Amino acid sequence: MKVLKFGGTSVGSAKRFKEVARIVTSGGKDIVVLSAMSGTTNTLVEISGYLYNHNLDGARDTIASLHTQYNCVIKELFEKKESIQKAQAYIDGVFQLLADITRESSFTEVQERIILSQGELMSTFLMTTYLQELGFHVRLLPALSFMRTDAQGEPDMESIKVSLDQLLEKERGADFYVTQGYICMNARDEVDNLKRGGSDYSACIIGAVTGAEEIQIWTDIDGMHNNDPRVVENTSAVRHLHFDEAAELAYFGAKILHPTCILPARYANIPVRLLNTMEPSAPGTLIDSVPDSGVIKAVAAKDNIVAIKIKSSRMLLAYGFLRKVFEIFESYRTSIDMICTSEVGVSLTIDDTRYLGEIVHDLKKYGTVSVDLDMCIVCIVGDMDWANCGFESKVMNAVKDIPVRMVSYGGSNYNISLLVREEDKEATLRSLSKNLFE
Repeated sequence: MKVLKFGGTSVGSAKRFKEVARIVTSGGKDIVVLSAMSGTTNTLVEISGYLYNHNLDGARDTIASLHTQYNCVIKELFEKKESIQKAQAYIDGVFQLLADITRESSFTEVQERIILSQGELMSTFLMTTYLQELGFHVRLLPALSFMRTDAQGEPDMESIKVSLDQLLEKERGADFYVTQGYICMNARDEVDNLKRGGSDYSACIIGAVTGAEEIQIWTDIDGMHNNDPRVVENTSAVRHLHFDEAAELAYFGAKILHPTCILPARYANIPVRLLNTMEPSAPGTLIDSVPDSGVIKAVAAKDNIVAIKIKSSRMLLAYGFLRKVFEIFESYRTSIDMICTSEVGVSLTIDDTRYLGEIVHDLKKYGTVSVDLDMCIVCIVGDMDWANCGFESKVMNAVKDIPVRMVSYGGSNYNISLLVREEDKEATLRSLSKNLFE
């Protein structure tokens, strides 16, 4: 059994639904995980915003517009009268629920999460009904009946496995299964969502607890590219990545994956394949635990970085200095991306500036503090083991004409990171591509 996840653009129209159905029905007895139709979740967020601001007319107009869009999809997707009536009744029920919420006296976060869950519920019902119209024995597995988070908001893997195994056993005669990504129940038995990684996270959790043969993430791009195609011409898909390489690229800016979403697959040692719905025959990118020796794979960039430098002559031989610095960031729940130290100072970067003023104020207790805004981390990923002589020099030679604020090397066997000004980002990416890949 494989787990196949399709994102919002893959089910963004009736035509896309049919293309996904062709992919699904050409495989085996798989679990299909769907996101909401493209644009739906953003619209549901907009509706929630109107309700928080007591703008009922804005909410109702937006609900009516979205309802019209779904009515059009139903007309284009189905041919049989029975299927049209079934789909229409379900969609009308969803929009009646949204209308009912606008008539309630108050609007809460619980109601917002209920609203946000409707996108995935609608897309999976439409897909299931369409596949049934085609004559397949397909079963809808409600994610709200098995996907659960614990009191800390993390997936409750044991509970998920038990509940999903029971559902699959009950429906074991199906040709394949459809379920929702993103949505779940929380420890308070309220409708919630997985937030980080969304439907990708759902697919990897499902793959891990079922011991799937493979997890496939279907998007609108042919795998993970070796550089940013929006900036660099003639990028190419990376055909193979180690889990750690993929995590580094995702964390440092590759948009195709969320940094945490493949963790369940990594822990269960289940391969993840990134594929293109628009080009199903393309090989995409395979992510697994097999390393590739002596290869630099890809480059990614992370914007909106702030560099902070703390300089103190008292740091010389002073144990406990770094602990005090880190405790300040911990107290403001602000994570650090890069760090470099010397005898008289420490430089580090953050991407969360909500408490920048408070952090700088507290750091001034221990030394002189300077801040560089509008910075960018460029991450070079591959086999960066220190025994590979010359790899770091290749990277540094590629940026010899670009001012580099910080370099991080040695913290990982898969990554060298450079901190440059955002205005130098494009030149850095292009120069690295030219020197490393061409």
